Amino acid sequence: MKYAVGGRAVFSGLDMEIPRGKVTAVMGPSGTGKTTLLRLITGQVAASGGSIKVAGQDLSKLRRAQLYELRRRMGMLFQNGALLTDLSVFENVAFPLREHTDLPERLIRQLVLTKLQAVGLRGAAFLNANELSGGMIRRVALARAIVMDPEILIYDEPFVGLDPISMGVILRLIRRLNDVLGLTSIVVSHDVKEISSVADAVFLLSGGKVAARGTPSEMKANSSETVRQFVGGLPDGPVHFHYPAPDYFGELLAAGENA
Repeated sequence: MKYAVGGRAVFSGLDMEIPRGKVTAVMGPSGTGKTTLLRLITGQVAASGGSIKVAGQDLSKLRRAQLYELRRRMGMLFQNGALLTDLSVFENVAFPLREHTDLPERLIRQLVLTKLQAVGLRGAAFLNANELSGGMIRRVALARAIVMDPEILIYDEPFVGLDPISMGVILRLIRRLNDVLGLTSIVVSHDVKEISSVADAVFLLSGGKVAARGTPSEMKANSSETVRQFVGGLPDGPVHFHYPAPDYFGELLAAGENA
């Protein structure tokens, strides 16, 4: 699969097959297109080459109504939760049901309370979203993501800004929900150690392609310099700290001459 923005290649021959029923981690340095990959999977943007298949369906061949129907089979946990701040916890979780179904209020109430119970926040149902801690926001967002009983659950950087306790709670929920509900989970994350503790498969993206793939233990044992740099958090390696630029001292001298 290929994808470019403004002539700049984001993906140049990306080849991935995400296993059904597993927790798959997608990792890589900043700017490697991890969030863009999620947008491609959900059909928010289209590939410029190759194909993307979700649940056996080629996204490029779907009409808009078919794409919307496919999206109903997906749940999404956005970065920072993305709760509607003027709604209560209950109404945030109920929102997808009210938008996409004609279920009676009694059944909506049962579904919402069931999902809030699953994330440990049934008692917070009638708090306002702006009364919640960061960890609670992420759990409410997770309840909203699963309220439509999706087949595929996507997490975009679910651990950003969380304290160790909240992170541990979210990690356990990712694993438990995947196993209990029989989901296919895709987790984009920079937190190598944490996500590796619950992932079944790992993809490391670099240079517009998959640099490595395997189980967490296989990734840890991988001898690739790119993998070792990322997994070990090393400052030196194939991934450079500085964005490509002209010679530093030459540019400074030129700037002085033109002053």
